[in-house]
Amino acid sequence: MIYFRSDYSQGAHPKVMEALAKTNLEHTDGYGLDEHCQNAAAMIKDLIGIQDCEVYMMVGGTPCNITVIAASLRPYEAVIAARSGHAYFHETGGAEATGHRIVAVEGVNGKLTPELLDRAWAEYEDEHTPLPRMVYISQPTEIGSIYSKAEMTALAQKCRERDMLLYVDGARLGCALTCKENDLSIQELAQLCDAFYIGGTKNGALFGEALVIKTPQINDHFRWMIKRQCGLLAKGRLIGVQFEALLEGGMDSIYFEMAAHANKMAEKLRNGLEERHVPFYSCSQTNQLFPVLPTGVIRELEKDFFFYEWAPETNGMTPIRLVTAWGTQEAEIDAFLKKIGEILG
Repeated sequence: MIYFRSDYSQGAHPKVMEALAKTNLEHTDGYGLDEHCQNAAAMIKDLIGIQDCEVYMMVGGTPCNITVIAASLRPYEAVIAARSGHAYFHETGGAEATGHRIVAVEGVNGKLTPELLDRAWAEYEDEHTPLPRMVYISQPTEIGSIYSKAEMTALAQKCRERDMLLYVDGARLGCALTCKENDLSIQELAQLCDAFYIGGTKNGALFGEALVIKTPQINDHFRWMIKRQCGLLAKGRLIGVQFEALLEGGMDSIYFEMAAHANKMAEKLRNGLEERHVPFYSCSQTNQLFPVLPTGVIRELEKDFFFYEWAPETNGMTPIRLVTAWGTQEAEIDAFLKKIGEILG
């Protein structure tokens, strides 16, 4: 069975495992207060070019999202997100469980625009409704598209105009930053938003994300909120050690090398599907692809390949999701393209 289901179905990059093994017998302080977490945080501050911020080693993406939302907002305040956004669509109401409504709007190829934010405000702006105070986006989006520098800048400006916080889910941030169409640096991203995280789970770590918070409003007693949300890992050093290994060398680190490889494999897969005249559900620029195939073809592919059916069948056609990762091999792409070519004739 060849896996295209997710970019975390494999374990960790060998250099990450080597670092974990090397430090395994060390005694350190707990709960992310150890020297490895502190060193990883310093590396990230240097990478983004901002020292006046806080960096937290978090156990996963959903804890990042829920904790940031809970820490940022007053009880009557809400979050604006694209309907396809992870915090709205794939986190089982976790944000709502903290008491904050997510105002979901239909995105443009998965993305929010300043006009969509204004439209949300037109509906939620007096004391009888939740007050939008945060914008949640993913970079890249859940359907593989990316925000350009101009788009991100426009969103940030609208957030300032509306006195809203801008939070960026970076579960696949490495793929956004290394895709060919990207013109937004991590330093520029950090300047534009109030908080974001660098995803490790989906890019070569066993688990863990590095959350960067710039805005004091969010950062107030943030460790208390992590604990309250059950996300304060006793052996927090395990996350710090991984990010030390992932980010050694900055923009030349294995973190960005792995993400670029995932994009390269996706490009090869995308090109092969296009040559076979397969249509796509979305315009993806990164390592997630959403081809639309006859349901019968999907059943044949499932015999040898593992992937998601992304949306319901319509007129005999179903979108699927194919995800490439740091460990994807060209031979696996070739095998998929050969198989689908045989089925389609």
